[in-house]
Amino acid sequence: MKPTRPADIYLRFLQLTEALRGLPTLPELDPLEERILALVARARQANLRLSVRDMMAKDQLGSPATVHNRLKSMREKGWIMLTDTEDTRRKQVDLTPAALLHFDKLSQCMLNATGA
Repeated sequence: MKPTRPADIYLRFLQLTEALRGLPTLPELDPLEERILALVARARQANLRLSVRDMMAKDQLGSPATVHNRLKSMREKGWIMLTDTEDTRRKQVDLTPAALLHFDKLSQCMLNATGA
């Protein structure tokens, strides 16, 4: 049955994404890691390069030590990867193929929720 109101579509999307959480995929992220993931994904979409230093300089994410610890955790969980730049002392933060696959699955949930 096709949802009749925008709220129905959104609630169906939430239901579908909740089902994704039950599947064996990447480990869950805490709220700060979710924010960092969204920031990295938006930068990637805009073809911007974010370095570890860039991320640590973002005051809205907390102290540099907190950000560094979360980046390390996200890397260990398989959400992000650090790649070399022209300056070997700087590392670029990017999404892993597994994280991109997760976004693909979320997109499919969105399409399914709308009945497309």
